[in-house]
Amino acid sequence: MSCELTQSVLDGYLDGELDAARAADFERHLISCPQCASTLEKREVLRSSIQQAGLYECAPSTLRRKIESQYGVPPAVTPMPVKVGVRPSSWQWLAVAAVFFLALFLGWRFLPGLGADRDQVVLTSAIVDAHLRSLQPGHLEDVVSTDQHTVKPWFDGKINFAPPVRDFAGDGYPLEGGRLDVVAGREVAVLVYGRRKHVINVFVWPTGEPDTSPQSGSQLGYHWVCWRRAGMEMYAVSDASLTDLDALRKLLSE
Repeated sequence: MSCELTQSVLDGYLDGELDAARAADFERHLISCPQCASTLEKREVLRSSIQQAGLYECAPSTLRRKIESQYGVPPAVTPMPVKVGVRPSSWQWLAVAAVFFLALFLGWRFLPGLGADRDQVVLTSAIVDAHLRSLQPGHLEDVVSTDQHTVKPWFDGKINFAPPVRDFAGDGYPLEGGRLDVVAGREVAVLVYGRRKHVINVFVWPTGEPDTSPQSGSQLGYHWVCWRRAGMEMYAVSDASLTDLDALRKLLSE
């Protein structure tokens, strides 16, 4: 049986024409549709082969002149040579360098948040990528259990910190298991919760930084909330709503 998304969405995904939400939806569809996954792989191989074949050929200049003469296009005017200015002296180069380093110093000294924002974006991208990887079959949980007294001891001896493993089934966030993951070169614990058929990954690792208020956002169609509390940094990621993620954050922060 032919999958309708193979014809209606796959080409747009391959050419990067889908918005972030539709691309994320199609990536989730690829997990359960071997036909789309196989077709996508074949078309990627075909595109790569065409690109490597070097089939592009420039038209000869005689063809350009022939077309111009046929349609009465006046010949292109040869641009006048540009006079090269006097080469800057060494003191001028030193002045330019001094201005550059002064601007660099002032940006570093008075705008420290710019570097922090960049680091936040890089870390968030790595977290969302790890969440997407976990949705592949067999990657979500290393230990499958709804019992926090089973999940919490599982981490003992595998990492050098104790993640705050708790079950919130009574609040609508049942614990489903946990796993180890690596994010941006850092080994982290991941607690897996459910929420109305949505999967929520909570990434946890120790930090020496002070507690922070929660920050939130969206990337590739997934929502995220991050915060620091009691020596732990946490990121909750899911396609559930930001309201649901923030409610789980509050439960974990109690």
